[in-house]
Amino acid sequence: MDAKSIVKQYGQEQLLRYEDKLSEAEKTSLYHQIESLDFSVLSEIEKKSSAKRGKITPLKAMELSEIETRHDELFKAGADAIKAGKVGAVLLAGGMGTRLGSDNPKGMYNVGITKDLYIFECLINNLMDVVKATDTYIPLFVMTSDLNYESTTAFFKEKKNFGYPDEYVFFFKQEMAPACDYNGKVFLETPSKVAVSPNGNGGWFLSMMKSGMLEKAKQFGIEWFNIFAVDNVCQRICDPVFIGATILEKRTVGSKVVRKADPFEKIGVMCLEDGTPSIVEYYELTDDMAYETDERGERVYNFGVILNYLFTVAEQEEIVNKSLPYHVVEKKIPYLDENGNAVKPEAPNGYKFEQLVLDMIHMASSCLPFEVVREKEFAPIKNKTGVDSVESARELLKKNGVEL
Repeated sequence: MDAKSIVKQYGQEQLLRYEDKLSEAEKTSLYHQIESLDFSVLSEIEKKSSAKRGKITPLKAMELSEIETRHDELFKAGADAIKAGKVGAVLLAGGMGTRLGSDNPKGMYNVGITKDLYIFECLINNLMDVVKATDTYIPLFVMTSDLNYESTTAFFKEKKNFGYPDEYVFFFKQEMAPACDYNGKVFLETPSKVAVSPNGNGGWFLSMMKSGMLEKAKQFGIEWFNIFAVDNVCQRICDPVFIGATILEKRTVGSKVVRKADPFEKIGVMCLEDGTPSIVEYYELTDDMAYETDERGERVYNFGVILNYLFTVAEQEEIVNKSLPYHVVEKKIPYLDENGNAVKPEAPNGYKFEQLVLDMIHMASSCLPFEVVREKEFAPIKNKTGVDSVESARELLKKNGVEL
């Protein structure tokens, strides 16, 4: 469908308000953008207040003691899958380093002290550990965004992928969703550009499909994707023990988890919701849930997710075909007003639409929470100083023998 038909169908004629003043190139760009966006997400606004959680109950994790006992068996199963070419890695790297005081992609941030050591470099080094242990290169798919695609790809090229071979590194852009006001009218960012935002961390699979990367993965014979966030510099990627545990336990999703630092730590927790796997957010935990214990006296909602998951390709295709829901999130959205003035709001003024990994898990048939040692695998960098910061990550990197 062409741009003019689309704006008419969805009542978004304001997007062509400046059409007569645009150059031919600007018109073509605007039309192309309108034709590429999914305006059906706007219908989610009506459902916004009706979403309710189901019955939350505990989901048992595979704990460190069992993992240690079964280590060799689990490692072999995971290594066999890697050697057979069945495992791919997906790095979610669409964000910028704004909160760290950087104008570059977050992965380009230098955590080194006496030498250069970039976040991207830490992650490649961690993946290389598995390459050495299995003698197998694992295809790495890097999800960027409109904001950072050019700078990310240029950086990897400049650094020669930190030693990872070109034929195993692929870049793609995350799909974008329109951003609108509280009445569902989509904003313009400039006269020739619709205001958009990335479609959330759950948008990785749809973005792989639309970019052709899923087809590329299938050519490798990949059956499992290990997805992971850019900001955790200590995490183990495509960990054979984790992969083996998920396969041998016959689960369709694996989720790395850590024991919470305290009952109310701001971290999502693995659970069951109406009998299927899910994540309960920290702000949804009641006092009773936070302190509920099992027969051993262990807290049952005590395993927090670290955004390191293993998914089967086959089940994710089914989930995307069923349509993963969008969440409506209030945000501050810069826009052009009716007079063509650029407005940068100081308070939320509209909605962005995001798909979330937690829905991928909730729509899955089974999930294995897999405990990892917090000090060895959880060093998130959210802030420049304080909790979950560059400072705290540096300390953990040092503890793990990484030279800074």
